Amino acid sequence: MNKNNITYQTYLKILERELIPAMGCTEPIALAFCAAKARAALGAMPDRVKIEVSGNIIKNVKSVVVPNTGGKRGIAVAAAIGIVGGDEEALLEVISHVPPEKIQALDDFLAKTPMEIIHLESEHLLDMIVTVWHETHSASVRIVDEHTNIVRIEKDGEVLLEKEITAEEQDEDAPDYTLLNVKDICDFAETCEIGDVKKILDRQIEMNTAISREGFLHDYGANIGKVLLMNGNDIRTRARAAAAAGSDARMNGCEMPVVICSGSGNQGLTASLPVIEYAKELQTDDETLYRALLISNLITLHAKTGIGRLSAYCGAVSAGAGAGAGIAYLHGGREKTIAHTVVNALAIASGIVCDGAKSSCAAKIATSVEAGIFGYEMYQNGQQFYGGDGLVVKGVENSIANFSRLGRIGMRETDAEIILMMTEE
Repeated sequence: MNKNNITYQTYLKILERELIPAMGCTEPIALAFCAAKARAALGAMPDRVKIEVSGNIIKNVKSVVVPNTGGKRGIAVAAAIGIVGGDEEALLEVISHVPPEKIQALDDFLAKTPMEIIHLESEHLLDMIVTVWHETHSASVRIVDEHTNIVRIEKDGEVLLEKEITAEEQDEDAPDYTLLNVKDICDFAETCEIGDVKKILDRQIEMNTAISREGFLHDYGANIGKVLLMNGNDIRTRARAAAAAGSDARMNGCEMPVVICSGSGNQGLTASLPVIEYAKELQTDDETLYRALLISNLITLHAKTGIGRLSAYCGAVSAGAGAGAGIAYLHGGREKTIAHTVVNALAIASGIVCDGAKSSCAAKIATSVEAGIFGYEMYQNGQQFYGGDGLVVKGVENSIANFSRLGRIGMRETDAEIILMMTEE
């Protein structure tokens, strides 16, 4: 693919936009960022806080440990640490460098500051408004659709910033994600000038490998990564365990960053770590690893774009298919093999639901990676799922569209019911 080709340049922009560092689960971190921005707009430490959040934010913040809070969980905690110690200019690393004295001040703030939490009825799955008061002054910040997409800042009734809210795919600042397709992803990955992506991918390798190592070394959540290794140490198991261990740490308060993919740290871990493990096993050179990671990340983004950032459909499924595609590339597979790997993987694991961010995400990741690996092995052994097998239809793009429709449209009522069950007293 020519470097000046519009698809080539679009894919670079997508990778630069998507493969970014975040410390902590992205939904509570987005809430901390929103709260930090509200405090900054107010210009004082709030004496009252109102937090309005959509159902999917409730689902994904409720059970996950927020870093730099001493092991605390929940919506109030995420907003409070953003207010007390967040760096409002640091985006998804907003609470990466909270001073010890600010962490100590968190308990006092939570004990003394009234914090009202409201379920925000919204057509946007990712929607939050944080309003803060100090004496007679107030400020509010709203984020919609993407984790750092501030659409409104207001202080004392004066609008300081306002941005038109559009559908995610219509965001004028976003590259054209509709250009993603398996054929062009494979072409881009094979012809990309490594210098154009090396910095992004090196950061992904370094950060995600580090948090995976941390997950193996210490006690985090259900320790899925460690449990997997108790039952074997073959490459298949190591690939699943590496991704699971990273999630073990991340879901349970580890204060290390990850490079996310499609707005999710768990998807970033799933798309990268199994591919890195297989590259070590196969002793592939750096360039081949980079190209395999391009396949994995871009396939993940392609499979997830039609679903949206948040859904009742577990995003690890898309990333597991991406990982399977990257592993297929490492073994010499190219477009045809990669396409069949993706379809097989999605057909196997697409029923996994998202019931919020928490320890069991690591187990779902391990299952999704297994589906990706098995999807590749099926095709290597002359087996595949054909059009008419459930949601599988002829053509990889048509099948991806079907699974996207399942996640975005078919599972809306499932999502609403999950949120209802998780918020019932």
